[in-house]
Amino acid sequence: MTLSVAIQMDPVEGINIDTDTTFLLMLEAQTRGHGLWVYTADKLSLEDGRVFGRGRALNLRAIKGDHHALGGYETREMSEFDVVLMRQDPPFDMAYITASHFLERIHPKTLVVNNPAEVRNAPEKLFVTEFAGVQPPTLVTSDVEAIYDFRARHGAMVLKPLYGGGGSGVVRLRPDDPNLDALLELHAMISREAVVCQKFIPAVSKGDKRILLVDGVAVGAINRIPAKDQVRSNLARGGRAEAVELTARDKELCAIIGPELKKRGLLFVGIDVIGDYMTEINVTSPTGAQQLKRFGGTDAAAALWDRVEAIRAG
Repeated sequence: MTLSVAIQMDPVEGINIDTDTTFLLMLEAQTRGHGLWVYTADKLSLEDGRVFGRGRALNLRAIKGDHHALGGYETREMSEFDVVLMRQDPPFDMAYITASHFLERIHPKTLVVNNPAEVRNAPEKLFVTEFAGVQPPTLVTSDVEAIYDFRARHGAMVLKPLYGGGGSGVVRLRPDDPNLDALLELHAMISREAVVCQKFIPAVSKGDKRILLVDGVAVGAINRIPAKDQVRSNLARGGRAEAVELTARDKELCAIIGPELKKRGLLFVGIDVIGDYMTEINVTSPTGAQQLKRFGGTDAAAALWDRVEAIRAG
């Protein structure tokens, strides 16, 4: 089977081929004989009910500093493609939501991974709240009094923007930290959105596990260890990846959410687990596949394309 694959992503020229999951997904597709075409989300258009993209044909090679060859720009109707990978990084803002509305027009005739309507309906820090008993104590609000009440009841907490990504803006606050007011004021100056408050989990010092799931089934995990004296373990924020096995609790968490992921057409998902708690369900552009493969785990890219090809084959 040969598929035409469009990838909606941040500029391909700037990716780190040693760590970037999108690179691994694209390289696996190319190895299987699928044709690649890339574009950025701002190059999508909707005209008279038809969705168009302006992008370029792509050929990849695993050579650092010389990893891509691009054709000239061309405008194509997006329904011409067999598959679209929606892989640009957050923030999950109105531009992201608009792109999901556009791509919803062509799905599922063109298979969009992940289902754009469900990506839109599953903000990563809100979606997880639908599953009882999986999170640490969590509050989502813009109400300052509610935030102070939460801290009075739970002590040390983590404060993060609701629609951020990659660990951006995440801070740990002590029970008596005097900076809470200033941080909330800064957030209000930047955004009208709510913030997320979560009870601090000391187990984060041992790592924040990223578990990858394909069509609702866990395929493997890596552990992300935060740098010394840091609370953020994201690889983009200096975290260190290491091999790890799934625990009984990890498997339980995956079993709780797996059927809903499958039902929603969320084919490629990453969840974050600290200790016994799930903190986020990442449906936009989950990472960690390169590290998982490097540590001898499952090739998540191969698992995803096996599933995509099966869906396209009917």
